[in-house]
Amino acid sequence: MSPVPVVLAGARGHGRWHLANIRRLERAGLVRLAGICELTPLTEEEAGGELPEQSADFGALLDSTGARIAVICTPIPTHTDLALTAARKGVHLLLEKPPAPSYAEFRRMADGVAEAGVACQVGFQSLGSHAVPAVRELIAQGVVGEVVGIGGAGAWVRDEAYFRRAPWSGRRRLDGADVIDGALTNPLAHAVATALALGGSTRAEDVTGIETELAHANDIEADDTSCVRVTTAQGHRVTVAATLCAERPDEPYVLVHGSSGRITFWYKQDRVLLQRGGHGPEEYHHGRTDLLENLVEHLTTGAALLVPPDETGAFMRVVEAIRLAPDPEPLPDAAWRRVPGESRRVVPGIDSFVAAAADTLSLYSELGAPWAPRTEHARYEVSTR
Repeated sequence: MSPVPVVLAGARGHGRWHLANIRRLERAGLVRLAGICELTPLTEEEAGGELPEQSADFGALLDSTGARIAVICTPIPTHTDLALTAARKGVHLLLEKPPAPSYAEFRRMADGVAEAGVACQVGFQSLGSHAVPAVRELIAQGVVGEVVGIGGAGAWVRDEAYFRRAPWSGRRRLDGADVIDGALTNPLAHAVATALALGGSTRAEDVTGIETELAHANDIEADDTSCVRVTTAQGHRVTVAATLCAERPDEPYVLVHGSSGRITFWYKQDRVLLQRGGHGPEEYHHGRTDLLENLVEHLTTGAALLVPPDETGAFMRVVEAIRLAPDPEPLPDAAWRRVPGESRRVVPGIDSFVAAAADTLSLYSELGAPWAPRTEHARYEVSTR
């Protein structure tokens, strides 16, 4: 089998991870880095090896390289148009999350890709974890009883420079276009998508209602300290709390609450802890399938895609609810402090509130957080028509 030619759009920032991954698969003989699309060409050192063809014109680069796969890791507002450019040329896609900044843009992308007949994988790497089907199997077997709800917790640290890394960073809109670069929709989007996936609520029609509480300690438009509660068609709640202003960074996790036990999944570590009545704690470590490798296998052997667009429809409902919610409230000065020498802002006590939200399926305001948004949390009802 000849290596599959790949073009990478966006090779700096998070794109460096994709570049290294493509190089890894290139060494394994699965792909060939055929081109890089960047406004400023990469140096050989940045490219991690021999330079492929480079161009700022994505469509022209796809044509000249004969690419079969495009990896798109560009600013969020550009995802849909670039994906459709590739789809119209018959080029298959690995599209970085979030796939789009609004539900309408997501549908335009997903429908266009389907019409073109190309494969599209959305880059929720956590959904490639073998722990996801393993936890679903535990739930299906009734190991923790009936699912009561699912919580998610993400307590991360980002310094103030993080929000200046690009013109769209920390923005809800830029030049009239939606961006929606908040904690729940971008850096900790995996917590939301993984929580929905463990509960079997991945498609748009699986969501019936969404409540949001959005705030920020940093001087940004978007949220850096927020929580969301999703009501699903299955009847259980999914509550995810996140912050980029943690006192101490911690591994994000998803927590399945059962009537007779619970399952904790640290999705970056592929680690699962099962706790249930009458048994001691049981811990499992799982492997992971790389999403680009899975896309190559899909094209060459017919393997099923792990994260096709429609399996992210529920996540995009959450993005839409956050987009339509009132702009996040700035936290009062008394609610946060700067860390000396680190140029970052911390919300004292936020680590405990994030954990408590996942543990009780409550929103910050219901937990009594003194800085929680003063207005009633925003509600977004999903039409069933």
